[in-house]
Formats: sequence, C-alpha cells, structure tokens
Amino acid sequence: MKPDPKLMTRTIAIADALEELYPEVRCELDFSTPFELLVATILSAQCTDKRVNMVTPALFARFPDVRAMADAPTEELEALIRSTGFYHNKAKNIVGASRLLLEQFDGTVPQTMDELLTLPGVARKTGNVILGTAFEKEAGIAVDTHVIRLSHRLGLSRQEDPVKIERELCAVLPRQRWTRTGHQIIWHGRRVCDAKAPRCDECTLAPLCPSAFKVMKGAKPIRTAAKNPPRAKKHMVKKR
Repeated sequence: MKPDPKLMTRTIAIADALEELYPEVRCELDFSTPFELLVATILSAQCTDKRVNMVTPALFARFPDVRAMADAPTEELEALIRSTGFYHNKAKNIVGASRLLLEQFDGTVPQTMDELLTLPGVARKTGNVILGTAFEKEAGIAVDTHVIRLSHRLGLSRQEDPVKIERELCAVLPRQRWTRTGHQIIWHGRRVCDAKAPRCDECTLAPLCPSAFKVMKGAKPIRTAAKNPPRAKKHMVKKR
C-alpha cells in the first residue's frame, strides 16, 4: 500500500524542521571504530548514552579490539560495565559477538543487516545504528523509545511494534534521510519532547504536531489509531 501523500508531505516538512533545529546531529554514543560502536550500542540497552560514554573509555582501554574483548575475563568485564545495568547479559553478548566476529567475519563488523542479526545482542535497532552511523548505509531507522513516542505524538505511525513503526517511517521519508532524521527525532525527544513534560511552548514543530499543547494539559497524545497512549515495554537485553 502506498503511503498517504498528505502524510508524506507533512513528514518531510517535519524532517526539514528537524534539520534546521539539529544540523549538527550525530549518534551520541562515543566510538572510534565500528566494533566500538557495536559494543556501545549493546551497552546502551535500557541505559542512557551518557552513562555508556562514561563506561567505554576504560572498557576500550582494557579491551581495545575484537580479540581482546573475545578473551575478556567475565568478572573483569562485568565490573567495567556494571553501571550500565543488566551487566551479566551484556557481558555475555559482547563476548559472544566478539567471538562470532572472529569465527565468521575475520574479526570485522559485517555490513549487512542479515549478518549483523546473527550476532548476540543485536536486533534491528542496533543493526540500523551500525549500518547508518559507522558505514553510512541507509538500511532503516533505529527505533527507540524516543522515536516511538514522537511517532505517536506527531501522528506519523499508528503502530506499537518498533519494526512496524520503522517500516511506516521509511515509507514516508526519502531513503537518504533515514539515518539523520532518525537521530534528529531522538535528539528532539531528549531535548524538547519529553515523555512526561514536553515543552510544546518552545517547540518549532508545534504547528505540525496534532498533540501539541494537549499532552501538557494531561490529554492523551493524538495518534492515528491506537486507543491508549503508548506504554513502556520491557525488552530482553539480549537483542537491541
């Protein structure tokens, strides 16, 4: 089914406004190699990027490459990443992904979604982050809690499932804008469109947003389908 032309026009207008607001947009996880971004993204599951960025300098100093991480002693690795939460599963996924990279990909991070999805701790969100940020490949849009929330508030998607939201957003945005617009939505969610207290009075997207000011007054966000406002879902840390 082709997307609604009016929705496509409004979505592009929103993307244009976000580009004006955040021309310097980037992934807020610190990294210097695709492998470091892979590890940082696994650590960011149910954790802030700020916290991950506090942990990774010492982590990468101690285990600087794929082979070192694959051989990392469990207790030492867990101690270094403990503050990111769910550190048992994250350590297991990081070591498992590192070993699989050595065994099947010559120690390098693969550049296709299908191959990335074979790695422990990697789901479409992580795959999109790595492909779009590390390799500049527009494979899709990384859908996190901010993208889910803003997609609903802006009336861009009626879906609850992140994969379905991604599919709908990709359908109404030019492919070359997927990564940048995805990051810009996340930045806007962190800086303006807060989950509990959105600053609609400061938001330049308000004229394009059907939920503007209504959320501030306690009303439900206007959405295209779902009857209830989005609920935070508990996800397994294994895949992100």
